[in-house]
Amino acid sequence: MRIYTIWRFNFIFRFLFIFSILLTNYKYLYSQHFTKKDSLRGFVSDLRSCYDVKFYNLDITIDDNSESIINSSNIIHFVANYDFSVMQIDLTNSFKIKYIEFESQKINYSREFDAIYITFPRNIEKGEKSKIQVFYEGVPKKAKNPPWDGGFSWKKDKNNKPWIAISCQGLGASQWWPCKDHQSDEPDSMRIVCTVRDSLKVISNGNLLHDTIMWNNNLNSYASVYEWFVSYPINTYNVSLNIGNYINFSEKHVSNEDTLLIDYYVLNYNYNKAKNHFVQVIPMLNCFESIFGKYPFFDDGYALVETPYLGMEHQSAIAYGNNYLPGYRGNISFTDSLTFDYIIVHETAHEWWGNSITTNDIADMWVHEGFGTYSEALYVECIYGYESMLSYINNQKKYVKNDIPIVGPFHVNKKGSSDMYFKASLMLHTLRSIINNDNLWYKIIYDISNRFKHQIIDGKDIVDFFNSYFEKDYTVFFNQYLHNSQLPIFEYKIERNGKNITLIYRWEAIENFNMPIIINIGNSDLWLYPSSQWQEKDLGGFDIYEFNVREDLFFIDVKKY
Repeated sequence: MRIYTIWRFNFIFRFLFIFSILLTNYKYLYSQHFTKKDSLRGFVSDLRSCYDVKFYNLDITIDDNSESIINSSNIIHFVANYDFSVMQIDLTNSFKIKYIEFESQKINYSREFDAIYITFPRNIEKGEKSKIQVFYEGVPKKAKNPPWDGGFSWKKDKNNKPWIAISCQGLGASQWWPCKDHQSDEPDSMRIVCTVRDSLKVISNGNLLHDTIMWNNNLNSYASVYEWFVSYPINTYNVSLNIGNYINFSEKHVSNEDTLLIDYYVLNYNYNKAKNHFVQVIPMLNCFESIFGKYPFFDDGYALVETPYLGMEHQSAIAYGNNYLPGYRGNISFTDSLTFDYIIVHETAHEWWGNSITTNDIADMWVHEGFGTYSEALYVECIYGYESMLSYINNQKKYVKNDIPIVGPFHVNKKGSSDMYFKASLMLHTLRSIINNDNLWYKIIYDISNRFKHQIIDGKDIVDFFNSYFEKDYTVFFNQYLHNSQLPIFEYKIERNGKNITLIYRWEAIENFNMPIIINIGNSDLWLYPSSQWQEKDLGGFDIYEFNVREDLFFIDVKKY
């Protein structure tokens, strides 16, 4: 009778809850206005799947006076997956293509929005290795609020010297160089040559092979030519240029009986500040390597490059713009009053989560950002201890919106909710609590990092890996947090009968959600196994005011009747 009574009083609330979920997801799915331009950018059609990129050879000239890219080209080396005569590459229509060359001949092409259709004079046969060279120039988009609204940042440093950087995640590398601009295809390696006026230095990804000075007719001045080489697969939005009056200092990090070269590129007047501030890098790398495995781009080294914007996870050349402050732009409440540099830790975590492991579609960016944000908590646990980690990750809850699902719509270059950061991190923390075995938890995190190292995957691959690893189906758990905007609600009522206390409880969540949780009754933790149906549990006698749900271990809503 007690359960029936609760159900009767709760009927209206349940109806409104379910209706709100349906309404939110309906608005999310059906209020999206996607165009063919979105599909051309986000969908891998036959004109893209017909080839795999093997190597990019980008040769770019930056004119800081006109804030433009001039007399530049990219050689795209590819292998054919099947026979074809037309292929798609990408370059924003703000750029002019001068011509495209194939086998020493200019070939025909056409444009639709930012998609370039290249028509070959003959059939390209399956398995054939070939290349095209695209010659182009133009004025790239200026960044309005980098890195979120990216593009080129044309700034001046304190000495009024040019300070230039690029950020293009989401926006796309095709905003400044021609490529197959989709996360599903990375070159095996890449050469980046950048020419600038000789008073400037260029920092890019990988290792610097050469830098020379010569006269450049296009710039009408002497110019510095920097040649960088990336020896690992790299996604296109991670390719970066940083141009300015840089000074370099280095240190070495011994890891697994091997030596990692660490480079810092900072504005010349920030040398002393940077030397003191970056002492936290090696302890951080020690933590991450102990948890995730060896730094994934060892041969290319690790670098922090000072930038005029906050930061970005550019592979082996991490953009750093936190002004040598603790926390997030000096706000240590963001890091739960801990004084480490948030940007260094978060962006470095992306070397494993996002750069080494990359998702096919940005709709699944929770793999990058969720694991990247959760890595901060693991770093805190490594440096400060478990209790500090608990405090840190629960501090993330105040930044969760629960507005729309974390996973976005596929094939249209569209991310889901910004909850891909904190909510996805808290989801992983919740899963750790469910597993209830820290040795096993750390082992699976390590194994995921190494199983999918240097690979392009779907979010489903991560879910399947968890399911296989534990021989238990967590699909509904992931669906609740990733594909629905609302948190699961633990509903309960406490009834007293003399000294005896009875707990009546259930989940209000998606169908078949049955996540176990922990309650505390005084000095004792107790596991519960709720479902969508009301259940009763006799808790015996205890001080009712000491009852609490362990929300520090689970990211849920709690409703008491």
